[in-house]
Amino acid sequence: MKIALAQINTIIGHFENNVRRIQAAILEAEEAGARLVVFPELSICGYPPQDFLEFQEFIDSSLKAVEDIARFRPNMPVVLGAPMPNPHVLGKNLLNCALWLQGGKIHHQTAKALLPNYDVFDEYRYFESGRRFETVAYEGYRFALTVCEDIWDTEEDRAYVVSPPEAYIPLQPHFLINISASPFHPDQQEARYNAMGHWCARLGVEGLYCNSVGAQTELIFDGGSFRMNARGAVTHRASFFTEDLLITDHGAPPLNYNDPDGFEKVYQALLLGLRDYFSKQGFRKAIVGLSGGIDSALVTVLATRALGPDNVLALLMPSPFSSEHSVTDSMMLCENLGIRYEVLPIGPVFETFLKTLERPFKNTEFGVAEENLQSRIRAALLMALSNKQGYVLLNTSNKSELAVGYGTLYGDMCGALSVLGDIYKTGVYMLARFINQTAPCIPENILTKEPSAELRPGQKDSDSLPPYPLLDMVLSRYIEGRQGPDKISRETGLDKNLVLHILRLVNQAEFKRRQAPPVLRVTPKAFGPGRRLPIVGKYLE
Repeated sequence: MKIALAQINTIIGHFENNVRRIQAAILEAEEAGARLVVFPELSICGYPPQDFLEFQEFIDSSLKAVEDIARFRPNMPVVLGAPMPNPHVLGKNLLNCALWLQGGKIHHQTAKALLPNYDVFDEYRYFESGRRFETVAYEGYRFALTVCEDIWDTEEDRAYVVSPPEAYIPLQPHFLINISASPFHPDQQEARYNAMGHWCARLGVEGLYCNSVGAQTELIFDGGSFRMNARGAVTHRASFFTEDLLITDHGAPPLNYNDPDGFEKVYQALLLGLRDYFSKQGFRKAIVGLSGGIDSALVTVLATRALGPDNVLALLMPSPFSSEHSVTDSMMLCENLGIRYEVLPIGPVFETFLKTLERPFKNTEFGVAEENLQSRIRAALLMALSNKQGYVLLNTSNKSELAVGYGTLYGDMCGALSVLGDIYKTGVYMLARFINQTAPCIPENILTKEPSAELRPGQKDSDSLPPYPLLDMVLSRYIEGRQGPDKISRETGLDKNLVLHILRLVNQAEFKRRQAPPVLRVTPKAFGPGRRLPIVGKYLE
């Protein structure tokens, strides 16, 4: 059977936009001869809708949109994700459903049974679990409907007490459909293949996996929808990071496909995250504080590639401690990218601040307060241009800095969106070199000079932090690996006191991260809604 998988880029709560996209895909699938078209999880309203689900008007608009789709092409069956009222008195008021629309109405609905409540997911806050598993008969085939998490519980140590695919075994379906909103990280596609392939082989059915695409603030959905045969081999795959209508047919040979590698995926994910953050909010122009360092250089390149050179402004703000090459390197980068830049030295403003603070700072040495003052002056200038000329400020902090609090609140931690906040410093260098291999633009001096905030004479990051390769190794084991100090020290051979020092820096910086901008998520454990720790906790103190 020819079946279409329509991975679309929705806007949360913009029902008119979402219905228009769905209808366009239905028409295209119909013209291509498809007999069924499948859309992602909660595609009618966008994922994740979060507390919008608590507004009755939002639910009413969603239900009306479903009716509009059902009546649009009544002879073309559509599988669609939507929130639906729970008909039972007990439990939450809503169900996260896969709807089978046919004949101008909802022909069948299956509610998501496994509601994830980990990392970025918080679905049991809104939905009740489904417990009814029935196949849909169409053109001589039986279809089993599942929603995202329903296929993921494949390990021996099960996280749930119900397994939807197992419940379908006695019903002997021919197809297993999974509509999904699975966020990106570099290894996620392989995990999707493994989860879907496990159940296709076990049930002896073909699999249809339709994933969302597009960014919703910090969450990036990469698409990559696919069809599998009954042995768990991929026979068709849609594009990554862009809308696509994948027309699939029965009996195709397994694909000899090559998914993009890690750096290519991360690069494309960040571009999509930037584009959608701006386009979905009606923003157009970005401003970046360009210091001459690798982080701000990489953010400037990404912003230029995502938004176009005419929509990016770089602001160079040298202080008395800035090296000459930091300014010239930044100018060279801007010229390579073809973007506009302004140079606003902060020395006179800094001196004015010091003069104003002369009495309360009397008899004290130059220190962190004066260093941070420079960072906050720069933030004030960036926000002034943002307000005056309509630019959106992009944050340039990396994950290593966010982790240990090596950043200034209301200074370099300012911005509407953190572009690199889920990439460690060592990863920033690797991504920058990857970009330079494809289209050289970042001056070599930026890639090779020792990292420095340049807030005092001769300052280097290594004055305050362990070397980044060592630091990042410890941070990744603690943050992504959830390893404690004993295990980290034992497995790395590092001194336990050094490990404890780093982990304490992470815990003590939680109050700063709560005030940081949203971070584009490109790893399995990013700072933000997927990592919830108390500010006032005393673990490892």
